Amino acid sequence: MFLDHLIIETDRVLRTLSGTSTQRRPTPKSTISAQSAEIVLSEAEKKHAAGLMRVNHVGEICAQALYQAQRLTSRSQVIKEQLTQAAIEEEDHLAWCASRLKELNARPSFLNPIWYGGSFMLGVVAGLSGDRWSLGFVAETEKQVTKHLDGHLQTLPEGDLASRAIVEQMRTEESRHQEMAIEAGAATLPKAAQQGMQIASRLMTKTAYYV
Repeated sequence: MFLDHLIIETDRVLRTLSGTSTQRRPTPKSTISAQSAEIVLSEAEKKHAAGLMRVNHVGEICAQALYQAQRLTSRSQVIKEQLTQAAIEEEDHLAWCASRLKELNARPSFLNPIWYGGSFMLGVVAGLSGDRWSLGFVAETEKQVTKHLDGHLQTLPEGDLASRAIVEQMRTEESRHQEMAIEAGAATLPKAAQQGMQIASRLMTKTAYYV
């Protein structure tokens, strides 16, 4: 039983870091008309869009690590199931971002293993603090992610309808994950913790845009 569980979790880590995540739903850009999808982006627009989508890809790498760690340390089967469902949606986000990066002839971040490892450790700490605090960490994370995606929608090239469709769908689902965590009994994190998360997020986004 333990060995089976270990194999499953190890496989999840390898798929996340290797870019072979399971995509259960079609990418949101499939709803864009063929004529609209043919809009040609300038090289500068492609470069900027690629940087933003690389940041989003890193965010989804972190989400997989956080949810895995929190699921492993949760004391509640109900919360484990909620985290599992959220992680499935996040895995779609990961696959969508990876696919869009390829379309933009761009690469993912070189630092993905570091992002994953650091996020996993944060998830373990949050999970061991108790389910209410763990859910509070989820709620605050998704709140900040939603704000971050709002910013991307303001700066993505207007003609990059494919990236915009992906980000818009991600934003909708991240907001729902926040609401689910709050409804499940999430505690409000101390201001110091919220500010620390904001600083870490800014560091990650500024680095991942280029590296």
